[in-house]
Amino acid sequence: MLGSLGILATPSAIGSFSPSSNKTRTLCSTTNHRISKQLAADFRRGSQKLLRRHVFSYNPVYGRVSYGSPISAVMIEDSSTMTTSEEDTENIGILGVDSSLQPFKDHFQYRIKKYVDQKNLLEKHEGGLEEFAKGYLKFGFNREEDGIVYREWAPAAQEAEVIGDFNGWDGSNHKMEKNQFGVWSIKIPDSEGNPAIPHNSRVKFRFKHGDGVWVDRIPAWVKYATVDNTRFGAPYDGVHWDPPPSGRYEFKYPRPPKPKAPRIYEAHVGISSSEPRINSYREFADDVLPRVQKNNYNTVQLMAVMEHSYYASFGYHVTNFFAVSSRSGTPEDLKYLIDKAHSLGLQVLMDVVHSHTSNNVTDGLNGFDVGQSSQNSYFHTGERGFHKLWDSRLFNYGNWEVLRFLLSNLRWWLEEFEFDGFRFDGVTSMLYHHQGINTAFTGNYNQYFSEATDVDAVVYLMLANSLIHSILPDATVIAEDVSGMPGLGRPVSEGGIGFDYCLAMAIPDKWIDYLKNKNDEEWSMKDLSWSLTNRRHTEKCISYAESHDQSIVGDKTVAFYLMDKEMFSGMSCLTDASPTVERGIALHKMIHFITMALGGEGYLNFIGNEFGHPEWIDFPREGNGWSYEKCRRQWNLVDTDHLRYKFLNAFDRAMNALDEKFSFLSSTKQIVSSTDEENKVIVFERGDLVFVFNFHPENAYDGYKVGCDLPGKYRVALDSDALEFGGHGRVGHDVDHFTSSEGIPGVPETNFNNRPNSFKVLSPGRTCVIYYRVEESPEETNDGNLGSANETLQVDASKQENVEEPAIVVDHRAEENPGETNASVNEKLPIDRAKQENIEEPASVLDKKIAASKLDDPEVEETKDETSDN
Repeated sequence: MLGSLGILATPSAIGSFSPSSNKTRTLCSTTNHRISKQLAADFRRGSQKLLRRHVFSYNPVYGRVSYGSPISAVMIEDSSTMTTSEEDTENIGILGVDSSLQPFKDHFQYRIKKYVDQKNLLEKHEGGLEEFAKGYLKFGFNREEDGIVYREWAPAAQEAEVIGDFNGWDGSNHKMEKNQFGVWSIKIPDSEGNPAIPHNSRVKFRFKHGDGVWVDRIPAWVKYATVDNTRFGAPYDGVHWDPPPSGRYEFKYPRPPKPKAPRIYEAHVGISSSEPRINSYREFADDVLPRVQKNNYNTVQLMAVMEHSYYASFGYHVTNFFAVSSRSGTPEDLKYLIDKAHSLGLQVLMDVVHSHTSNNVTDGLNGFDVGQSSQNSYFHTGERGFHKLWDSRLFNYGNWEVLRFLLSNLRWWLEEFEFDGFRFDGVTSMLYHHQGINTAFTGNYNQYFSEATDVDAVVYLMLANSLIHSILPDATVIAEDVSGMPGLGRPVSEGGIGFDYCLAMAIPDKWIDYLKNKNDEEWSMKDLSWSLTNRRHTEKCISYAESHDQSIVGDKTVAFYLMDKEMFSGMSCLTDASPTVERGIALHKMIHFITMALGGEGYLNFIGNEFGHPEWIDFPREGNGWSYEKCRRQWNLVDTDHLRYKFLNAFDRAMNALDEKFSFLSSTKQIVSSTDEENKVIVFERGDLVFVFNFHPENAYDGYKVGCDLPGKYRVALDSDALEFGGHGRVGHDVDHFTSSEGIPGVPETNFNNRPNSFKVLSPGRTCVIYYRVEESPEETNDGNLGSANETLQVDASKQENVEEPAIVVDHRAEENPGETNASVNEKLPIDRAKQENIEEPASVLDKKIAASKLDDPEVEETKDETSDN
């Protein structure tokens, strides 16, 4: 542990004295913005040096600026002595969580020292991290003593003035003054008791740079920006947003409690209308949020909230960081959406982009870069300041004012709009100087802790997570990282980076590979199980079968891979389903549910994919005639009763309801007891539920024997083959499955697939059936007919207790599942009378199956018995 660190611990001196010196990776431009973030696994691994020792030297640090508030702008000499206790950097908690990190102790000591020193400097010069993150109260336009004060950090400017509707775009009478720290300011007194700059009027920052050229820019801290939609390619204007009390939205509902496990509905407001147009915040709140709640999600993740001048960037080329996207409405409209979500019990996460920014000079932050040094800019200079694959600018995270800007941005969205957390986009690009390009992350720890690591960015992320959880302890913060950086999901107090969850980005790639390149008979149960459980068991993950990445034009959704053109002609219930549609609906349900149940500690679905939305998303562009036809969600498909889309939606609702009742996602008990390659069956336990997935394209098994932990009576909790989910109704929901004891209690190698108990089930091909243990009481009778799967989910699971076992236990050696097969289940499906034999394994084999915190290869490693930390 870091002992005294906690959230009071403090970071390193400003300036980039990262161990990476000035070396950067060569960038290549071989793919587009979104796909490039997943390229890391496709490139060869490059050579990297292991970080071992560093000499710490102190650069000049920022002093205190006195003009009404502590605003630090540039470096001055600071003769004070900053110290970090030896205990703080010696007792690093994360090294105890994962002893394999011990060889990299020097790296952790180095970055922890930078973090501690940085926080000490903020405490000394700014009043602490939380005060520092209130920059929006000083920068930009703010009311102060009968007037409006406007401040802008622009050290490269030679002269500056504020212009707008209020002065006829003539700034000659509104010249700004610059202090020695590069901050320009002006106070504009009220006129006859009214603000000189009216609410909702346009404003810009005009300045002259070193070449003697005057340019107009949108203020960096502007709260709103709009564009004249009647003019093609018109530039955006900053808007002074300061509505009177009568025009301000007042939140009516408190934030809902943080869920045990997030079930996330990823959504883009603009594309959420069924009509070919941009949807509004209020329409999304009234029309879409009730659908999300009805499908039993507990979290909404909103994309493209920050203003972005290029709609087709999906919101990832941000131009104005403190402004809501004006395409969908005003800031007050967004507040209405969030408040409506809270009233429905839904948390709201924001997709925040701090990894890069748009290179748009006219509309965005890049317009403040006029060739000055990195110390006086938001960005690095030279190649290091550009992401060539994304065609965007990269922040200098070692710059004091960049830290103020980004940290204040997080606080702004949390406090002004009451977001409940963030999904940080492009974290891999932040963590490494090579941005993950030309690097295949193999799990070798040398790749994560070397000269390639951007320690300034790591420290920023530590500060960001510390700030977020200090302001909102129940916040949910998710990292989008393809590299698998160890410690990314561990607390800052342990020396981790502090995220609550990481996205399991390899899972959708695995499904795409199977759907594109393998016949059903070639699907490997061992490989699928391995891919779904291959994660650091001490760091939580959000699993997903597909997200917005797979929905963009040029890629395909799971439903589109499975059914392709038959989605347009074969989805009517008025005719028999074709083999393609039959297979597609069955596998769509199985793929999404096994991803949810086995792939992480939370689950994510992208808007529309819950019902297999056909086609991809194609934003208006020159190539499609600026059409919105494929930039929408066709809700009529799922609402039409005679279309099969309703079956996929119903199963999605039931999946989430199952977790709501049994809380299996938050359980630390996850045991894969069988990966039966011959019969194409995966059996596992999550919490006290038993999951049976039969991927065989034809074979059904009657009397298939499955292992379980607890003895007793089991019943069907969820059945993908139920009629209400478009199945054939072959599994009886009123059947009691009684367990039989297996072998010697406490001696796993004598048990069945290392489980002390077992029961037999009917397992039709291409189905998944989940069983729960019935808690019997003296009053319980034997009639026990639970009816449909949805009725089954009403069973009170409150008495079910999770048995604390190793977080992830995977048995990949049980290739055959002992048991017997009996009569035919369905005359259309042949029965494989599998020869299942008991598998003898050596003593203590269960201990050898605990998934290692560092998964280097698909062989199960021996680690100590420990469960996930929350």
